[in-house]
Formats: sequence, C-alpha cells, structure tokens
Amino acid sequence: MEDDGHHPWYIRLIFWLQTRHYGAPLNSAKIWATSPRVFLGLSHLYGALDRTSSPLSPALRSLVIVRVSQLNGCAFCIDLNTSVLLKRGVSPEKALALHAWSQSTLFSPLERDALSYSESVTRGEPIEAPVKERLTRNLAETGLVELTALIAFQNMSTKFNNAFDVSPQGFCPVLIPPTQGEEHRP
Repeated sequence: MEDDGHHPWYIRLIFWLQTRHYGAPLNSAKIWATSPRVFLGLSHLYGALDRTSSPLSPALRSLVIVRVSQLNGCAFCIDLNTSVLLKRGVSPEKALALHAWSQSTLFSPLERDALSYSESVTRGEPIEAPVKERLTRNLAETGLVELTALIAFQNMSTKFNNAFDVSPQGFCPVLIPPTQGEEHRP
C-alpha cells in the first residue's frame, strides 16, 4: 500500500495490517480514517468484541454479524463478514441458509436464540423472554452483554457503510441471498 503520509502512524499501521490480512485496506476504513481518533476508538471497540477470550465463539460472533448485515442490507458488510464466517469453519450451506435460519435445521439451539435476539435488537422489537433467559443461562450475563454490544456495533457499522455507499470488495466466494423483503445494495 502506498502511504501518502496524510494519516497518523497508528492509522497507517491499521491500513498495513488490513493490507496484510485482506490484500488491501478496507473501503470503509478509508472513510473512518478521515477522523483518526474516532477510527482508533472504533478499532479498539471491535478488537474488544472480537477477541480470542470472548465468551462468544468466533463462529457465533460471525453468524450474528452477517445476520445483522443482511437485515440492514449492507453489501460491503455481508461480503467481508461472510468471508470471515467461512474462514471460521462455518459451512457454505449454513452461510447460504442464514437469511432463512428460522426455517433451517442447520443451526444449533444457541445459534437460533442468538439470531432471534439479534433480529429483535436490530429491528427494535420486544425480545422474547424465553430467548433472553436461555441466552443468559448459556452465555451468562457477561456473554449476553457482549452479544448485545456486538449487535449494536454491527448495526452502527452497517448504517455507517450504507450512508457512505461503501462497495463490497469481493472477499466472499459465496453469494448470500437477501432476506425476503430486504434489498442488498450494489
């Protein structure tokens, strides 16, 4: 990646890491980087949510992130995060079924509860008490807080990316269909 020296060193470091990991800086990161302090804070928050020691498994985190991305129609987020989902060992069949998870037998009870919860939080709908109770029992309060924070983070990210028409970068070889009644942006 060419460095024009325009960004502070820590933003150039993030771009370097993204280039190393994805082959290029992320399209959304280039926009966030116009406000370096905000971008640094965002990067720290995402790192805290997607850490190895999280009470949420990497696959569960990715399922939730992709589902929130689908609900909000963020093509960039679906592209990037589905590629991560696949790298985390989720089968292409399960990734393709995510938009209709409630009709699929591919998802575990915990995944079903997390996806139901994610949809309710994203849509601003009441959360079913049994779903929240099972999540609290399975994840403990800390896990539920982290799940909720992850959902909120991804909602912010998708809305930011949609506001700036951030284009997908071709990370995902699997085409994820839109949820019925939801549009994917080109």
